[in-house]
Amino acid sequence: MTNDAHAVPDPALYRALVRPAGARFVNVIDQRALPHAVRMVRIGDAATAAVAIRDMVVRGAPLIGAVGAYGLALALDADASDDALAHAHSLLDATRPTAVNLRWALDRVRHRVGPLAASERANAAWREADAIHDEDVAINAALGRHGLSLLLDLASRRERPLNVMTHCNAGALATCGYGTATAPIFLAQAAGIPVHVWVSETRPRMQGAHLTAWEMAQRGIPHTLVVDSASGLLMRRGEVDVVIVGADRVARNGDVCNKIGTYDKALAARDNAVPFYVALPSPTIDWAMPAGDAIPIEARSADEVLRVRGRGERGEIIDVGIAAADTRALNFAFDVTPQRLVTGYVTERGVAADAHALRALFEERSDAAA
Repeated sequence: MTNDAHAVPDPALYRALVRPAGARFVNVIDQRALPHAVRMVRIGDAATAAVAIRDMVVRGAPLIGAVGAYGLALALDADASDDALAHAHSLLDATRPTAVNLRWALDRVRHRVGPLAASERANAAWREADAIHDEDVAINAALGRHGLSLLLDLASRRERPLNVMTHCNAGALATCGYGTATAPIFLAQAAGIPVHVWVSETRPRMQGAHLTAWEMAQRGIPHTLVVDSASGLLMRRGEVDVVIVGADRVARNGDVCNKIGTYDKALAARDNAVPFYVALPSPTIDWAMPAGDAIPIEARSADEVLRVRGRGERGEIIDVGIAAADTRALNFAFDVTPQRLVTGYVTERGVAADAHALRALFEERSDAAA
């Protein structure tokens, strides 16, 4: 258990990742099926874990880290040799290049089991993966409490519901519980603070429309879905009180790599004097990465831009093309927001106003990577 927080179970009825008691497999929600169906997928070997991460059955930096850790444990159940450990680590690490949590979790399991005898490795890997899962819930709960303080302050100055804007899905579906950017919102609702969430649809995979809106509905939180390009207008009209986003990797200098479109929101927020906060669990900080421009940006299939999935008139799930057949498309999955546009970083240890304050909050980790 992390020393930074105590685990408090997320009260939601859904879980993105579940390991049944004593099981040597995990069950995950197939997030490609949401919001039209809730479908569970069993992950029982490392290859299935790798496919689930690469094909976005699961997504979100903290969640893919946990799934990667369990994938390594599954691999060691089959073969605990040094060669098998190295192969499984490489297989899982290659699935998504941008989010740092995946490499962090895989390295953590490998370092834990590496010195052990082969006969002890699998059980130790399962224990470590369980710890990563539980710590993620605890970190997000603590992060949420610090973010709640910010929302309480903002709400105290208004006589209407607090309008919070999100981007992509940094909810419980992206983590092992609570979410990152959503944790303060969920806690605000539990505390009786009237809150309304602007959900940005998040092209091209529509994680906001498909996932965040679904989570808000599951928890009974008032929300409105908007197209991504409406964000600036809403801020200019004074209809956004605060923007809270998640992160896939944050560099040592405070630059934030997150879902494509985050940079646009940060620019609009700065131009309209809207606070722009990054919900940042510490495993998402890459202390060895000096600045955001060095972060590898994943480019995904053009089909994600050229086609969309939805429900047909008879209730069937269909994919449709939205452009001429010979249209080319470029599909960067992430962008980088410079630290100068960030109002603050909400972490499990408190809120940091800038990169210097962030390093001070995690001095032992920052110094170790320097």
